[in-house]
Amino acid sequence: MSSGDGESLAVMVFLGFVAVSLLLCGLAAADLDDPEHFYAGGGAAFGPVGGGLAIAGDYISAATLLSTTGAVALDGADGILFACATVVSLYLMMRFLGEPLRRKGVFTLGDFVADRLGAPSVRRALGVASLVVLTPLLLVQLSTAGRVMAAMFGLPDGALTGCTVAGGVLMVCYAAFGGMRGVGYVQILKVGVVLIAMLLLAGVVLARYGWSPPALFGAAREHSGAGAAYARPGLHFGHSVAGRLDLIGFEATLLVGAACLPHITMRLYPVREARTARRAVGWAVGPVAVVCAGVVVAGLGACALLGRGPVRAADPGGATALLMVTGALDPVAGGTRHSMLFAIVACAVFVTTLAAVAGITLAAASSLARDFGGRPAHGGGGRSPAGEIRRARLGIVLVGAVAVVVSALLGDRGRLTLLSLSFTVAASVLAPVLLYALFLPGHSSTGVRWTVYGTLPLIVLLLAGSPAVSGTPFAVFPDHDVRWFPLQTPGLVTVPAGFLLGLVGRAPTRTRALRTSWPRSSTAVGAGPLDGVGADL
Repeated sequence: MSSGDGESLAVMVFLGFVAVSLLLCGLAAADLDDPEHFYAGGGAAFGPVGGGLAIAGDYISAATLLSTTGAVALDGADGILFACATVVSLYLMMRFLGEPLRRKGVFTLGDFVADRLGAPSVRRALGVASLVVLTPLLLVQLSTAGRVMAAMFGLPDGALTGCTVAGGVLMVCYAAFGGMRGVGYVQILKVGVVLIAMLLLAGVVLARYGWSPPALFGAAREHSGAGAAYARPGLHFGHSVAGRLDLIGFEATLLVGAACLPHITMRLYPVREARTARRAVGWAVGPVAVVCAGVVVAGLGACALLGRGPVRAADPGGATALLMVTGALDPVAGGTRHSMLFAIVACAVFVTTLAAVAGITLAAASSLARDFGGRPAHGGGGRSPAGEIRRARLGIVLVGAVAVVVSALLGDRGRLTLLSLSFTVAASVLAPVLLYALFLPGHSSTGVRWTVYGTLPLIVLLLAGSPAVSGTPFAVFPDHDVRWFPLQTPGLVTVPAGFLLGLVGRAPTRTRALRTSWPRSSTAVGAGPLDGVGADL
């Protein structure tokens, strides 16, 4: 690997990506003359190839690159399971939800469920749930973008706030001017950059070990200090009963929650043909599988070359492992940031976070503009198209401004807890609502509200008493210990609770419908005994 001026390369790649992506958003903006184009232009215009790549771009986040690499480096088999769950989750979503989620004229999860159930009243509840899922993700991505930008340019810690603000300004520009189509272009460009970077990094790592994955894994296990435990599931959470339950709960939460994230499902609504949805599966899952394979190789390389101790010392969750391994592979005078390999990988991480925050911001602003605006699922509701787009862009600016301020205040505090909150809510609230709306005949708006407003407080309560908030090195308050709930991720409790609450809330509505319909059927001419059942559903 050449030891040229990596810092200059980082600047050129970064400025080139920003220039090209802004140009693409500008070109997309020419067609944004109505809400259909603004909210759904991406999925409708790209076809199976572009649509699949755009979904892959939305799906690949900073957590995929940084946190999963750290999990592989620190926890071996557990991290590999996390990477596999990421790929399987996307496949399941595309395979089983891609076609049913197609629906003309809906742009948010609230729109979709309201139209599916014929119950506009559920839109606000789903707007609340969507924002609870998207806001923590946005804060983590934006904070990561600021830190990677500062590291990439060698800026001091005092410049972190300025870097975060710069990332926020760019994300607002992408989302506000490009809409769904412009953000889709950015995601496709990002997939190309990330694939090149991860394939290059994985190739350099494997070349160190004779292109032999078993040799790489053996070296990682040897330098991990954990012995055979590195190759067995359970190192991350421990081998106690609580640890095994935590591993099962985390895997289930990741598998189900990642498939129901609002900014991912948002791309599936405007797909017009079932054949297009089926063909997009490979184009979405393929790049994510390649990136996750590269992440596994990079994580094993970090452990083999550096050891678990230095990786954990740099960050308790291992989030710096991906960038640390580049310094071990390409040591140059003047520090890691002058490495060409570091420049390429850092740029890939930065464009990943930047594109991810643009997609998440657009989804959050869309939910604000539509789910809280008292709009019907279809149509403009008497509002002008230009006014609708102005309100959406105002929502983007508002979401961006709040996210920048909160992200700058939080820094890296509670990063893993915020991710846990997002995925737990997605798995425990959004998954039951979506699956029941799609596959349970007669599901009711009451069942939706029971799921949302019953499960959200339970998640917050269990997380507040968990090791994710206090008493552990990666917790929000590591120096305090108020734990009473043993699991780091409460999904093992909250996911079944969300499904159960949906059924419990649905049952009284069905009973009332049956009682109402039976007397009418005995008096109305030609009425069957069950006519009218489902009128409230």
